[in-house]
Amino acid sequence: MMGSESDAPPPSSAPLDWKFSQVFGERAAGEDVQEVDIISAIEFNKSGSHLATGDRGGRVVLFERTDLKDNSTRRDLENSDYTVSHHPEFRYKTEFQSHEPEFDYLKSLEIEEKINKIKWCQTANGALFLLSTNDKTIKFWKVLEKKVKKVSEMNLESSNAKSNGVSPGWSVPNGDFSFPAGGLRLPVVISSQETALVANCRRVYAHAHDYHINSISNNSDGETFISADDLRVNLWNLEISNQSFNIVDVKPPNMEDLTEVITSAEFHPINCNTLAYSSSKGSIRLIDMRQSALCDHHSQLFEEHEAPGSRSFFTEIIASISDIKFSKDGRYILSRDYMTLKLWDINMDSGPVTTFPVHEYLRPKLCDLYENDSIFDKFECCQSGDGSRVATGSYSNLFRVFESGNKEATTLEASRNPMRRQVPTPAKPARSLTTLTRVVGRRGTDAQVTDANGNSYDFTTKLLHLAWHPSENLIACAAANSLYMYYA
Repeated sequence: MMGSESDAPPPSSAPLDWKFSQVFGERAAGEDVQEVDIISAIEFNKSGSHLATGDRGGRVVLFERTDLKDNSTRRDLENSDYTVSHHPEFRYKTEFQSHEPEFDYLKSLEIEEKINKIKWCQTANGALFLLSTNDKTIKFWKVLEKKVKKVSEMNLESSNAKSNGVSPGWSVPNGDFSFPAGGLRLPVVISSQETALVANCRRVYAHAHDYHINSISNNSDGETFISADDLRVNLWNLEISNQSFNIVDVKPPNMEDLTEVITSAEFHPINCNTLAYSSSKGSIRLIDMRQSALCDHHSQLFEEHEAPGSRSFFTEIIASISDIKFSKDGRYILSRDYMTLKLWDINMDSGPVTTFPVHEYLRPKLCDLYENDSIFDKFECCQSGDGSRVATGSYSNLFRVFESGNKEATTLEASRNPMRRQVPTPAKPARSLTTLTRVVGRRGTDAQVTDANGNSYDFTTKLLHLAWHPSENLIACAAANSLYMYYA
């Protein structure tokens, strides 16, 4: 098919020694975080030289790598053999307002400006291109450096203008100055050596989704991309914003018959005709767009069958997949549900290759998690470029890194001292949970819990978004409004 048995993930060596690299937007102790400043999306570009974040205020912030400029040749990078031997450094590049709050008058619905996803597109002529989306509208952005243009050869000298209290080039009342020798001159616009970054919205892809967009994904052909909401997946051409093709539609004729929704979708990184999407029932479907225009039937189905007698009220809720990612070679799919990370081999649909436990210690507290809505938190996942490690977020601003074939995690905290919380996964569940309620009338419980090992966990702080550098052991993660980076 798309691989061979020899393409299994490389066996990982000893756990990596993770170190703090940088933090942007660090908040002081006790400082309140504005809702609009909370980071809601993180994405490295294909080369790893740039990083983009989106927030709930509709802004996109770009960062660029600085430590590889002018001091590392391509041969040096190739000889580094996937190891960051020095401290990686990024710097703030620019930011722009991608989305504004809107109101749908037909449906009497407010549309948040919150950025749900960001995807980098292919660069061209020194310009950066990326897609960003909120719940309803996708935008295609071009970011490039432009030389600042200045006006010269004004009729009024700058010194005279300042003394008269007017800007250069404006006439002075009462005729307090004489025209320059030789008569009036036309102002000349010249390009200076100064440059400024400019973000231009090239296209807007709107009015194609009735439900909230949860995913966008670029195709390897560089020309098309998909967008997915709860019930449909649409195929777009980057050059055409007024037309899309519906390729997956799971909406039943009668909405009362609806049993599952689409939670995430992603194109295969190599095969432009293949994509995968996950569902709220814990299944992943692989579809081939060559089979039919409307891909109602999947080519492969990946799901784990539950043990007899283990079904409960919460079984389907915790099985819902919040994120899927293809490995770099397209051979494996990494999926995250509430309790676990699962690694799937696309050549083996009988079950996951590996299941990494993330929240197993919370299983006896699912009732409390349901009452305060924490059970519906959507954690993202990511995989290292060589496929030997995977990572995902958790509560208390913690994230966990798993080595291939090893279910024991390295737990790190999004802080300047990431190894401060080097504790084993708690053996017993906590007794109470947070008051993070989204529904009026639901009872809350304590914001912190302590397990049998004496480890405290805070359910008001959660690390939902993180990304792994495409070729180095470098992880960027979001803790509220702060962007933390770690390297090994």
